[in-house]
Amino acid sequence: MWRRQVTDAVLDRLLSKDEPEDDEPRRLDLRLLVAAGVAWGLVLAGLRMPALWVAVMAVGCLCVTGICVWGERRSLATGFDHFTATPRPLKWTWRTRTYRRDAIYPRLVAVGALGGAVSALCLCATAGHLAVRSAGPIGELSQTSAIVRVEAVVTSDPRAVAAGVGGAQRLVITTVSVRQVVARGAVSTTTTPVLVLGDERWLEVHWHQRISFTGRLKPAEAGDDVAAILTARGAPTVLAGAGPLLGAIEGLRADTRQATSSLPADPRGLVPALVIGDTSAMPQELNDDMRATGMSHLNAVSGSNVTLVLMSVIWLSGWLRIRGRWRLIFAGAALVLFVLLCRPQPSVIRAAAMGAVGLLGVSVARRAAGPPALAAAVVVLLIYDPWLAASYGFALSTLATAGLLFFARPWADWFARFLPSRLRRLADAVAIPVAAQAFCAPVIVLLQGSVSLIGLPANVLAAPLVAPATLAGVITVVVAGFSTSVAAVPAWLAGLPAWGIAWVAHAAARVPMGSLPWVPGTVGALLLAALVLLLLLSGPWLARAALRRPWLAGGLALVIAAVWTPMPSLGWPPPGWVYVACDVGQGDGGALATSSGHAVVVDAGPEPGPMAACLDRLGIQVVDALVLTHFHADHVGGIDGVFAGRTVRAVYVTPVEPGGQQSGGDEPSDEPLVHQVSAAHRLTPQPLKTGDTLTFTGLQATVVWPSRVLHAGSEQNNASIVLDVHSRGLRIVLTGDIEKEAAAAALRELRKAPDGTHVDVLKVPHHGSANQDPDFEHELQATIGVISVGADNDYGHPTAKTLDLLRDSGTAVVRTDRGGDIAVVSRDGHALIARP
Repeated sequence: MWRRQVTDAVLDRLLSKDEPEDDEPRRLDLRLLVAAGVAWGLVLAGLRMPALWVAVMAVGCLCVTGICVWGERRSLATGFDHFTATPRPLKWTWRTRTYRRDAIYPRLVAVGALGGAVSALCLCATAGHLAVRSAGPIGELSQTSAIVRVEAVVTSDPRAVAAGVGGAQRLVITTVSVRQVVARGAVSTTTTPVLVLGDERWLEVHWHQRISFTGRLKPAEAGDDVAAILTARGAPTVLAGAGPLLGAIEGLRADTRQATSSLPADPRGLVPALVIGDTSAMPQELNDDMRATGMSHLNAVSGSNVTLVLMSVIWLSGWLRIRGRWRLIFAGAALVLFVLLCRPQPSVIRAAAMGAVGLLGVSVARRAAGPPALAAAVVVLLIYDPWLAASYGFALSTLATAGLLFFARPWADWFARFLPSRLRRLADAVAIPVAAQAFCAPVIVLLQGSVSLIGLPANVLAAPLVAPATLAGVITVVVAGFSTSVAAVPAWLAGLPAWGIAWVAHAAARVPMGSLPWVPGTVGALLLAALVLLLLLSGPWLARAALRRPWLAGGLALVIAAVWTPMPSLGWPPPGWVYVACDVGQGDGGALATSSGHAVVVDAGPEPGPMAACLDRLGIQVVDALVLTHFHADHVGGIDGVFAGRTVRAVYVTPVEPGGQQSGGDEPSDEPLVHQVSAAHRLTPQPLKTGDTLTFTGLQATVVWPSRVLHAGSEQNNASIVLDVHSRGLRIVLTGDIEKEAAAAALRELRKAPDGTHVDVLKVPHHGSANQDPDFEHELQATIGVISVGADNDYGHPTAKTLDLLRDSGTAVVRTDRGGDIAVVSRDGHALIARP
């Protein structure tokens, strides 16, 4: 019965016309939402096309609208009859699965016409944006890597994305809108967004300042929200400030930080982040843990953040006895102030729009207005900034808001039935994160490659603390504008629940097996979406069955958990492990321990699954650095597995770009994959070269190769990064796929080391291929030689010649194809081997 009712409601509202609200107040109008979804997809496709082709697509959509209207014969006499007239009821027969054609056809025509019109509107706006962006000289100059002098306005806060290498300064990124460019003796004016890469001096730049600087242009990827990438040379010169209004806003942000300065580190950073999106004081560990547990929407300007702020403002207006339409005006003014405080960037405006719509989702009286409002917000935002169509943040905000609109209120009512009367207000706090997480899960899988098992419980535990922290935080911001010392009182009131939120994030991030490995990529996202849809449709039946037979339901849940949860090997990882070579098949992937739950990962194997499973077994939650020795698929193809359910702080790659000579059957480069995955996680790969050092807790790695391009042998293999690692009394040399030419060059660098050339552990080059330099193995005299290789591989690795060479050098050989993962353990300065 329930399935018949659900299907009736979905089909009827998807294809129906407007009906009186009091006839079916619980029905939701989805027509405009369907049209907005179609427009979104077309805009996403259009971002990679020239403006002219996008305009042609817009004309095509208008033609679709015209055909839909013209094709319905009754519309010839009554105009847009099927958009306005009340049709005969749509009848659905479950047993025969038949529809009344005369009822469905006009509704499909109406949806098609509306979708065409909305899509044409969005595509026209996209074509205009693309035309304006391509009008300036930036695109042409970037194709030739020209050095330019620009004047620009800063459009985002600068942020450091990776630690420096070998004592070098950190890489800092920001976006600017170029207003004037000087290149090749010509001066041009433009309004073009550009991504800037700079050093630490760029951290002193503030939002909306007008600056001048010099740099080298490079083209951006097709479809990016910037027209080019500009690598700055030196520090920028500030030409003008942000103006009096924006200066006052910056002063209020500073006052808020001052008011919270007496709080402990975690709440001191979290309260401003929660209320006004100011993450400048967020501890890095808290930021990483919140990202790993799916709580990062609380420390950034998101739709849920805006919803909570608006709910706090509405509560405050009731306390101030503001009534009627004045309460709406009060909330609108607060929303404008919030956007100004958080900076009116596209992501902030998107969050404000979605937050306002999300407020409808938790409202009983206005719930029916939610889907059309969400659709209108999507359309307006796509017109304002078409590049939001390619933004994961935009997709997550939209899906989370849809979850609130469709399920937050019904689920809250259902949860409330099982709570004592005094605790029923907690039902909303539970239903909201559950609904948002359910809808966002397929997109999160695209980003992480795994399904978080701890994210939902963590958000549910933190949910009751968010509202009081936000409310007290809003009061802190208001009072801080008058007195920062007085504002310290509500700041402490906000700090207590904020400390609880931080505690939940830290505790959840340390739960073992907090994520479930999943099929990566689009296939995994579609599979999870189908599973979520199945659970939503069968949820009422499952709930009733569980209540009727709780013991059976509990037993079934235990069986599912036993089958799906990966069981760690007993005693794995072994205490004191320093390096683990992961069994990733025919490829390389390994981890160097830094601290509890942290590691430096060197190479990622050919597939995401084995690499993710290996790091899960080791309990790695934070990757301090991901070093990809070179761009062959057997070393970088599993990069998604490194990011799956983990925080990656930096990505390092070989400085030798693929290309040139490809002798020896050299394989294609997967460099685009590395940049694509890194960009999706807001990281920029940094090159490593001879002499650079990486320093982390208990570990120092020196780069001994590459320093130049070798054209002999495989150019890419010989471009592999070679690391000389010192950790916990052991010396380990990791060699990638270097061949004899690069091995000879690396050996010359290793001879310069003060502790000589002897090493404890050697990761044998190129899976033990025959292309070795005998002097390299003989002179290093490694105690242990680790070979990462696939069983029964087609290359014959490792070769008998290489095994004999290692044996003659006094090196004990261990292989991943015989026993799986290999752990190197430090005992009193000696290297020991442990296996699962």
